[in-house]
Amino acid sequence: MSHPAVSKFSCLIVDDDSGFVSMLAKVVAQEGGLATHCENLQAARAEIEHRTFDLVILDNRLPDGTGFEFYPQLNRRCPDSVILMITGVPELAQAIELTRNGLFDYLTKPLNVVDFTASLRRAKLRLSHADAADAASELIGNSPALREAITALRQVARHPTTPVLLLGETGTGKDLAARTLHRLTYGASAVLPPYIPLNCSSVPAEMFEAELFGSEKGAYTGADKRRVGLIEGAEGGTLFLDEITETPMAQQAKLLRFLESHEYRPLGANAMREFTGRVVAAANRSLQTEVKQGRFREDLMFRLSVVVVRLPALREHPADLDLLTEKLLAQLSEKYRRKKPLLKPADLAALRGYYFPGNVRELRNLLERSLLRTPEDSPCLAFDLAWLSGSGSGPAPAEAINTLPPLPPERRLSAIELQEYRLIQESLRAEGGGIRRAAAKLGITHQALLRRLEKWPELREVLPRSE
Repeated sequence: MSHPAVSKFSCLIVDDDSGFVSMLAKVVAQEGGLATHCENLQAARAEIEHRTFDLVILDNRLPDGTGFEFYPQLNRRCPDSVILMITGVPELAQAIELTRNGLFDYLTKPLNVVDFTASLRRAKLRLSHADAADAASELIGNSPALREAITALRQVARHPTTPVLLLGETGTGKDLAARTLHRLTYGASAVLPPYIPLNCSSVPAEMFEAELFGSEKGAYTGADKRRVGLIEGAEGGTLFLDEITETPMAQQAKLLRFLESHEYRPLGANAMREFTGRVVAAANRSLQTEVKQGRFREDLMFRLSVVVVRLPALREHPADLDLLTEKLLAQLSEKYRRKKPLLKPADLAALRGYYFPGNVRELRNLLERSLLRTPEDSPCLAFDLAWLSGSGSGPAPAEAINTLPPLPPERRLSAIELQEYRLIQESLRAEGGGIRRAAAKLGITHQALLRRLEKWPELREVLPRSE
């Protein structure tokens, strides 16, 4: 049976029925997808800690909970993913609530393969439209710095194996720039090669090599099956290593060898394999400073810096703020399927006077919060001025960087919890969102800090996540 040429995409399947999963994975593969399988919610939570997926297929009844309960967390952690829910016991009220909150499709068992394939193809169409909309709506502006960055991306797109280093503060759009470079490089292809992102700060050091290079069955304790590494998944396309300064020191030499030779060997494998795609790295910290402080290899820095593209901070192109605000608000209104409200002149003036230490991501989060608290029938956006309170006419840079956002008003914490929350918040911001460094500063393990971030997801706003 032949299948049409399709773009590749990443897919997470969360279901405990192995036979059913095999059928889903087969259809996903036929449609050009690379599927990852989790049998329960605990495994799914661990998987989305360090990577996102284009598509998520979520069963409702699972051994440790329901997909319905997990959906808000999944939607918050992977806001750009297309999510399909599958259930053997359909509930109309549940389907309505999930759809209102962005669920793409609600399917019932027994599942018809033809219907599932049709839904999968609609999801892929949504993904392609979303990619185009993101590129058009967020990497925009007329400032010289932003135009220079876009020009550099267009130039290096002609050389599909040349490594690229993206520099910029948290929230400036480094992942978006990497995705744009990917589309500029391969946009004319009949089949768009895979784009695989990895946030280096979110992978435990002991799992970093297996995650990146893959492993064979029996390569280490607990390796009961072959693991496809992210390099293999990105073959022929783009591997995006976000927060490259968080790469464990012990693994930097192996990463350097891979970049120099374009060859790698999965754990437990005998033969080397070749990688024919591009590696894009990103950092919000100075690599030179990291090298001087002994946290990053100088030879790796030089190897990554063949082409360097700097993404400007939002405050460096303030003339683009109004246009960015309009585009983001339109995009968010479409996401929540509602009419775009107007932004009052006084609110725009407040935005222009704010420093935006979190850059475009912070602007988007602010607009999304404001939109969600705005009544459907309101003509104007109920702007969340409380977030900007105290910013006045624009704080000095040092003040802005050290300003901590308030706790959400609905959060009720004990005195001890509040102290812990603030300490984590301060450490994350002081370390530029670096999870490992913040954990070391706090005197707790990497995994312990990840559990706190699961408990308090709003702390992720200061993390260097992909945008």
